[in-house]
Amino acid sequence: MPEITTEKWDRFLSQYPNAHLLQTSAWGELKTSFGWDAARITTGDTGAQVLFRRLPLGFSLAYIPKGPVGAYADWDTLWPDVDALCRQRRAVFLKLEPDLWQGEADSLWGGAPPPGFRLSPQAIQPLRTLMVDLRPDEEDILARMKQKTRYNIRLAARKGVQVRPSSDVDTFYSLMDVTGARAEFGVHSLEYYRCAYEIFHPLGQCELLQAEYQGEPLAALMVFACGNRAWYLYGASSDKQRNRMPTYLLQWEAMRWAKERGCIEYDLWGVPDYDEGELEENFTHRSDGLWGVYRFKRGFGGELHRGAGPWDRVYNPLLYVFYRWWMNR
Repeated sequence: MPEITTEKWDRFLSQYPNAHLLQTSAWGELKTSFGWDAARITTGDTGAQVLFRRLPLGFSLAYIPKGPVGAYADWDTLWPDVDALCRQRRAVFLKLEPDLWQGEADSLWGGAPPPGFRLSPQAIQPLRTLMVDLRPDEEDILARMKQKTRYNIRLAARKGVQVRPSSDVDTFYSLMDVTGARAEFGVHSLEYYRCAYEIFHPLGQCELLQAEYQGEPLAALMVFACGNRAWYLYGASSDKQRNRMPTYLLQWEAMRWAKERGCIEYDLWGVPDYDEGELEENFTHRSDGLWGVYRFKRGFGGELHRGAGPWDRVYNPLLYVFYRWWMNR
């Protein structure tokens, strides 16, 4: 079985500079610290980092986030080895969320999942996102934004908001706690954010940016970068001084950071899973789920995309039926 070491995986990924952040060994290290096991496997010019989550009675859940890495045409050569690894780990099923847009997958498999997979009832990563093109110069990027967003970025600067790099994960977490309570969504633990920063920041793949007014933290975010892409994964703000629009300037500075390090795309990471017409029709009066997030993110001039999948590859049909029943509840 061609399971390989972390060092060999990193050498393999060096051939694919546009591999997704979630396929890096650093991401595997982060998830390993919080209940997952990471295994890397290659077959020829294709490979995947597979995460395993232990289940009761010795079973597991297998998960490939934003992979496999390599040419889509060569994926078929990888699955026999992935199957062997999953069966060795007693995986009930393998969940695949590929690094593909829906249109790309439809052209490859005619609108159906790849052979051996079925459409999954549950996605782990957000299905839809907004992608900002960072290739134009800064003035052109600003010009593509909604007028109000552009105004709020400049308003924040006029009102004395300053954005700077920070290593204060504790303050970031306190802001996350406030945001989670306000928006009614769950947040990771302090240890999770600290671990993510400590793994990715020394690699130059993460920056913690903090927006302040007269030294008081108002908002913060963690931006990640790998190859020519950047991702806004975690962001938070306090309930104070919101009239100064700190989150707008903060987001713009994150884009500037990504552009300066050579990224050409900025992934705003997660909006409601509806087509653009429905999003635009409803964002003014809906605030549940990710609707409030969409209201904020839409202003930055990104293009709406939907990811392919998620797809499941089943190894234990009986337990998979139980999983589907549980998810339907």
